Amino acid sequence: MGNSVVLLSDQHLIGHKPKKRIEIPPPYAWPPRPIATVRWLMFDLHFPWGFFFILLSVFSWKFLSPTHETLRSLNLSWMAMVWLRNAVLLSSVAGTIHWMLYIRRFQKNEYKFDERWLQKNSRKFFCRDQVIDNIFWSLFSGVTVWSLFETLTLWMWASGRISKVDWGSDTAYLSFMIVAFFLLSAVHFWLIHSLLHWGPLYKYVHRLHHRNVTPGPWSGISMHPVEHILYFSFFLVWWVLPVHPLLILLTGLYKGIEPTVSHSGFQKITIGKKLKIEAGDFFHQLHHGLFKVNYGNNIVPLDALFGNWHDGESDKSLKDE
Repeated sequence: MGNSVVLLSDQHLIGHKPKKRIEIPPPYAWPPRPIATVRWLMFDLHFPWGFFFILLSVFSWKFLSPTHETLRSLNLSWMAMVWLRNAVLLSSVAGTIHWMLYIRRFQKNEYKFDERWLQKNSRKFFCRDQVIDNIFWSLFSGVTVWSLFETLTLWMWASGRISKVDWGSDTAYLSFMIVAFFLLSAVHFWLIHSLLHWGPLYKYVHRLHHRNVTPGPWSGISMHPVEHILYFSFFLVWWVLPVHPLLILLTGLYKGIEPTVSHSGFQKITIGKKLKIEAGDFFHQLHHGLFKVNYGNNIVPLDALFGNWHDGESDKSLKDE
């Protein structure tokens, strides 16, 4: 299903290429694969980072969030604390990955999609530095928009303005919605990302993100404020569907921090001699390099339906392992 694409000379992906081509997940296969589908929905879809963000959401709700009573009234003090928590968590994950892969370069070019490194002395970036520019947009615009959506949704939940559910009586619904969240988020991302590639929106908004032809950990939510509003608008789903704070926090943490991992530029992070953790999203890396393919991600293959799917095989400039 690989597309035939024309590569620009300065956009070649010249480093690591995963050994296997990108495949459509089992739930969308024909004939049906029920056992593989259940395994994918219960485990493969979430491993390892989905589980990480679910656990981080539980921890954040239990120990790093205002009390139910506090949330009932909008107040700048607790809203600022939510912003600080989100900024610290994003900085911890992005900063750690950046330090390991780009400052200390523990694994050098191993599993690196693009042999080029992050740009310095480039006029297209704030302070002529890609990392400084990315940090600025991620923290001061990204975390702010994320935190505003999150605090408003938590306030609406606590004050009874939107429907509540709890784990004691709605366990099946909430378990289903945790799985559904990842799929719904992927559909939402494809919709808004496709919209952002429309001429005027791309020129004045999305182009800021695409300056990162070679993305790094801080590139994930380095976006124009308008794009941040569209990107984090997924929170509006919980203004309609019954919700628990765990799902509200999961929405922010996953959409705010997961792009740090998927934009890391490395397929895997190696720790020690044996441990290798899946990291960068090759499917989205192809989008940054080739532009007119892979507007969504492969867990909901809308790009295959609309003819934009690139499985990594048709690009002859990518070298096999």
